[in-house]
Amino acid sequence: MTVLPDFSFNNTMSRLCAFLITSLITAYSASVFADRPNIVLVLADDLGFSDIAPYGGEVSTPNLTALAEAGIKFTNYHTAASCAPSRAMLLTGVDSHRNGVPNIPEAIPPEQGIHAHYAGTLNRNVVTVATLLQDEGYHTYLAGKWHLGKEVDQLPSRRGFERTVALADTGADNWEQKPYIPIYEKANWFADGEVMTLPDDFYSSRFLVDKTIEFIDSNSDSGSPFFAYVPFQAVHTPVQAPQEFIEKYEGVYDEGWRVLRKQRLEKAIALGIIPDDTSMVSMSSTEDWDSLSAEEKKFQSKRMAVYAAMIEAMDYHLGRLILHLREIGEYENTIFIFTSDNGSEASGSRANAGSLAKMAQALQGYSTDYETLGLKGSFNSIGPSFASAAASPLAYYKFYSGEGGMRVPLIIAGESISPEQSKTNAFSFVTDLTPTILELCQVNQPGERYGGRLVEPIIGRSLVSILDNKTEQVYSAYDTVGYELAGNAALFQGDYKLVLNRGPLGDDNWHLFNIVVDPGETSDLAISMPDKRQSMISAYERYARVNQVLPVPEGYQQLIQVAENGLRDRFGTQILILLATMSVLVLMLLFARNYHRQSER
Repeated sequence: MTVLPDFSFNNTMSRLCAFLITSLITAYSASVFADRPNIVLVLADDLGFSDIAPYGGEVSTPNLTALAEAGIKFTNYHTAASCAPSRAMLLTGVDSHRNGVPNIPEAIPPEQGIHAHYAGTLNRNVVTVATLLQDEGYHTYLAGKWHLGKEVDQLPSRRGFERTVALADTGADNWEQKPYIPIYEKANWFADGEVMTLPDDFYSSRFLVDKTIEFIDSNSDSGSPFFAYVPFQAVHTPVQAPQEFIEKYEGVYDEGWRVLRKQRLEKAIALGIIPDDTSMVSMSSTEDWDSLSAEEKKFQSKRMAVYAAMIEAMDYHLGRLILHLREIGEYENTIFIFTSDNGSEASGSRANAGSLAKMAQALQGYSTDYETLGLKGSFNSIGPSFASAAASPLAYYKFYSGEGGMRVPLIIAGESISPEQSKTNAFSFVTDLTPTILELCQVNQPGERYGGRLVEPIIGRSLVSILDNKTEQVYSAYDTVGYELAGNAALFQGDYKLVLNRGPLGDDNWHLFNIVVDPGETSDLAISMPDKRQSMISAYERYARVNQVLPVPEGYQQLIQVAENGLRDRFGTQILILLATMSVLVLMLLFARNYHRQSER
């Protein structure tokens, strides 16, 4: 029997009412969100201060350069010197010692880990910027490294992100789904809170942009704005890139790290990123390029070529996202924020790998062959010497409180942002990004309670007044910003920075610098300004008390702690007992051998 459509009066009116209600809701939503921008927050991993062209680098980054030219470059922006604390502060605006992530969880010693605020995972006493935006009608997406917890209730899908594809670990391979160090049994990737398997054609930068585009398109007809967080794996170890990008940089770094550090200094001065008379220190960990053999120089140059290629590949895929937003008509209503989680990473020895390192890499399925360096199955890093060039003209690098570990690029750009000045030297800190995003999106900061629970207040300050050319600074000469990571510490006040770096590179003493005129931290003012130094030490001590900063145990070394924690978590305490026993036996053998030689004399 043929069923004819129902053209009755009641049915027609019902459909008409439904159509009108839907139209009104759509119109209302469009009017509410018409002046609320999309936000694309892009986070590089371990990117040095001068690694991209707008900050003095030789690497081709045309898309970041275009954003920098259209927006504003912050040349005095600081973050934590390690990934997880930076990410936690970036997403909450709350100090790392109050949001549960004072250090990466892999590096927290047991003496600290027994305290709730030293869990190394994001506490429930903070609200993420994603939650605040989602509750105000934003679509929220994450594609990339999370590293703030990997239990089900710690994943980004439970912290305000509507769609996610997330790496929960500190890092992983860029070509396939495998861990890059043996402390992990597997590379922990999740999609919308569920364990996922990466595609066979995976390359991290391409894949993360593909997923971001997919997420944006899934709600393209909703009329609501979006917040897309894209934390790339680039350029975290293992440093890997497609061959077509590597080829562009082969031979570029044949003159070595000291020449590159000097070249970047000169370019940064020419761009006005740093003062004309900026000086640099020579890092004690930087080796003598001329002492290397021709074969060693060739290998080291290739390591840095792969690093540059990975940066350019990230920029290329970011360009694909920008182009897509243009094509779907969302570019004009999008604000882009680009930065790095910390300064350059200095891991890796002078040679391609020592025997023990090669053994560990082989167990992970890696090689360090020159011909395939950076490709699938290859393990690569740049080492401390090229890391000092990546941070040029700054001192130190990742983990340390020197400017090279904490000062990184920050670019904010969009059609609605047209600053009179293309750059600012105003001091800014990672906790400032959440309040900046909230103000740009016309969303209020949380009160004392949110979602029925007490929450930590945001301590960061919105940078919108700088973007709007209404103010030159958001911090006065009297405001202080404290910081601590694994015993390395700093306090910022006006143009000055009080800093303490632990060994092996630091001397465990407080030093004082004017980082506006001396970003290279070459002239210690501790002797000429003793009162200033002491007042800032007192201010740091107050910061440490208020935020319950815990001292590191005697003899603490970050990388050793990572190894101990990782082996314990994966294999239990028995492996530590076995390793300790083997170490004692090796020491006894060495002692006996030395005693025997002495006896023969």
